[in-house]
Amino acid sequence: MIRSLNGKAPVIAESAFVSEAACIIGDVVIGEHSSIWPGAVIRGDIGRITIGNNTAVEDNVVIHAGSISSADQNLTIGDYVQIGHAAAINCRKIGSHVLVGMNATLLHDAEIGDYCIIAAGCMVSQAMQIPDRSFVVGLPAEIKGEVTAEQLRWVEQGPREYQKLVNIYKTEFG
Repeated sequence: MIRSLNGKAPVIAESAFVSEAACIIGDVVIGEHSSIWPGAVIRGDIGRITIGNNTAVEDNVVIHAGSISSADQNLTIGDYVQIGHAAAINCRKIGSHVLVGMNATLLHDAEIGDYCIIAAGCMVSQAMQIPDRSFVVGLPAEIKGEVTAEQLRWVEQGPREYQKLVNIYKTEFG
């Protein structure tokens, strides 16, 4: 379902894939070759949500923008990001080349740098600043160090695999 709200309609790149079982509302921009999978909800009713190129928003992810503690109500997600199943995203920024694990939660005003891994089940606290190349785990989140070369393969390979799936789904379902 794709819906306009308050005169703002989602803008979705032609090359993107959006499942018919996803829900995209309002001020949302989705970049080239990105994918939004079944059950995902992206609600741009308070602030603009911008999703970059080659980014995968997996099944049952919830993305919402806005914070009562900040004048900046927008959320920007970079390029080559993979957001794992059932993650809850309500932060201010996710950089490029980031893996957000399944069931992770990113709270209001948090900012994630480039080339980061946010582990499955992790909860990034409100307004937490995660520097580039950080490996983050726990509840609440703690930076455990820099991502390793092995971990970066997950960051790089995930978006490539999702692009292959996008091509299959677009061929099969139009």
